[in-house]
Amino acid sequence: MPNAKWSSPVEVGFAHKASQTVQGPFDALICLMDTWPDMRGPRYVAARSFCRAAIEGRKSPEEAREVFISAAKEAKLRTH
Repeated sequence: MPNAKWSSPVEVGFAHKASQTVQGPFDALICLMDTWPDMRGPRYVAARSFCRAAIEGRKSPEEAREVFISAAKEAKLRTH
């Protein structure tokens, strides 16, 4: 389900650029791989895994959303 969307988008604020609106697991995976400031934390790794699983239909998009928000908190990023 690469086009799966979350019930509510997540806006992530980065220190080095403007905020980014993330609509679903595919957007989140791109954000995690291209923009994320710290690619070593356990929640970051879990978020990548959950987003991939949601894209492949093995996890729900909402499960991936929760783990993505958790990774943002781990990285000390603002979310709305």
